[in-house]
Amino acid sequence: MLSKETLRTTRRDEMIDITRQIAACLARQGMEEGVVVVYCPHTTAGIAINENADPDVKHDVLMRLDEVYPWNHPKYRHAEGNTASHLKAITTGTSQTIIVSEGRMLLGRWQGIYFCEFDGPRQREYYVKLVEG
Repeated sequence: MLSKETLRTTRRDEMIDITRQIAACLARQGMEEGVVVVYCPHTTAGIAINENADPDVKHDVLMRLDEVYPWNHPKYRHAEGNTASHLKAITTGTSQTIIVSEGRMLLGRWQGIYFCEFDGPRQREYYVKLVEG
């Protein structure tokens, strides 16, 4: 099963917890065993798995990415002016694969799945592919 999900981001850089949306896709299909793949088809956004208990983690991750990839740099050449967002997306990656067992994603106690926006605000989409087995 393939599901196309949409969301609206509100800031240039943000991490949006999409764990519940992914779990809802899983529940609709009723899959008990397999994997779920979450894929982002954008060059300035990504998908990450990280802590979802303390909101300061999201803040710290975004802060550090801004330090490593500043929005303005004298040697950037990309005409659109969003080179930093491309670099951040490369760093986080475009997809995550999660094992499903007994109808549940095998995420760690503190883990959540995040859509990582690096060039917002925008209307975005991501795909959820369930593979039984």
